[in-house]
Amino acid sequence: MNKNFSAILFSVAIIIAALVLGWAIINRNNKAGEISVTGLGETDFISDLIVWEGSFEKSDFDLKQAYADLEKDKLIIIDYLVSKGIKRENLVFNSVNTNKNTRGKYNFEGKYMGEEFLGYILTQTVQIESKEVEKIEKISREITELLNKGVQFYSQPPRYYYTKLADLKIEMVSKATEDARVRAEKIAENSGATIGKLISADLGIFQITGQNSNEDYSWGGTFNTSSKAKTASITMKLRYGVK
Repeated sequence: MNKNFSAILFSVAIIIAALVLGWAIINRNNKAGEISVTGLGETDFISDLIVWEGSFEKSDFDLKQAYADLEKDKLIIIDYLVSKGIKRENLVFNSVNTNKNTRGKYNFEGKYMGEEFLGYILTQTVQIESKEVEKIEKISREITELLNKGVQFYSQPPRYYYTKLADLKIEMVSKATEDARVRAEKIAENSGATIGKLISADLGIFQITGQNSNEDYSWGGTFNTSSKAKTASITMKLRYGVK
């Protein structure tokens, strides 16, 4: 009986020793504890640069006449915008785009008989870039007044930009880094540990969306130009050692 008990006890001791040794070998090369956290830097801002453009066109069977009529409209547009407080040098007119206007000709049987020439269509665009955002916004809404002068002007929605974007990005990175560090410290504290050396830092994609909009972030980054009031954000992923 005693011999059997001793044999059993010896076998159990061998099993325990093997488990302890195996655990030591398995964990000998394990890395120390780490914490990975992602911080967010976010701020709202108002655009300080506006870009607005529109186009006008004239058509005629005679190309020279169409161009002459387009030039008359151009002068009317310049006078109008200058009267609204826009400096002449801030008006950028692109080159004239010329197209032949045609339509298909068909006989009574529906057979195609070729193209019918309907005249030339000449189109030109004008662009304004300014830091006087409110002024240009107002003009873009009132531009239909040109109809009273016989000019059909096609206005595009203004685009909004921010000239201090580089400084804003630095601020966002700083906020995201601080947010991630605070998160890491809180996680470590709740686990009864402290964060150690910073192992790695990975910067996310800079995103700019319109305030109070339903825009989604994209993998390549979102860059809103349609809203004057915007929100900028960026993420920072930090990996710390744990002590």
